[in-house]
Amino acid sequence: MYLIYYLFGEGADLNVLQMSVRALLFYTVATLLVRIAGMRAFGKKSAFDTIIVIMLGAVLSRAVVGASPIFPTIAAGLVFAIAHRFLAILSIRVKGLGKIIKGTERVLYKDGIIYHDNMRKSLITDGDLMEGVRLNTGLNSLAEVKEVYMERSGQISVIKKDNSSADRRLED
Repeated sequence: MYLIYYLFGEGADLNVLQMSVRALLFYTVATLLVRIAGMRAFGKKSAFDTIIVIMLGAVLSRAVVGASPIFPTIAAGLVFAIAHRFLAILSIRVKGLGKIIKGTERVLYKDGIIYHDNMRKSLITDGDLMEGVRLNTGLNSLAEVKEVYMERSGQISVIKKDNSSADRRLED
């Protein structure tokens, strides 16, 4: 028991060794919790996925600095990870729930039409739209763009026009 106290300490009065041991422990715990929650939390970055990252960081950091007891903190982190995984699985099976939790993409531009209502809902300006086009395609106009979407992750995606039929006409 003395060894555990010596290594982990108690309360907010921790020395370098105790903070280091706690940091190593919670690095391992965080890795396990992320594996339970699923890697999508770090890959897709929707609001749903960002929440688990923030909450795990906030909760686990409290135990590292001695502001919260170790085992209740691990339990809280486990609840977050399991809830995230459960909701992700449930949203696959219940389409409406998936839209509520993860959101939906919005068309910002399609076939020559700019959807200003969707841009306002997405808090996107004309400048933001064009920035997304430039970053995704290297183009500085919508002339060669078929569609632009605000994805659930908050990123802008661009689909270029298919110019293969025009290219075939030029070859004839």
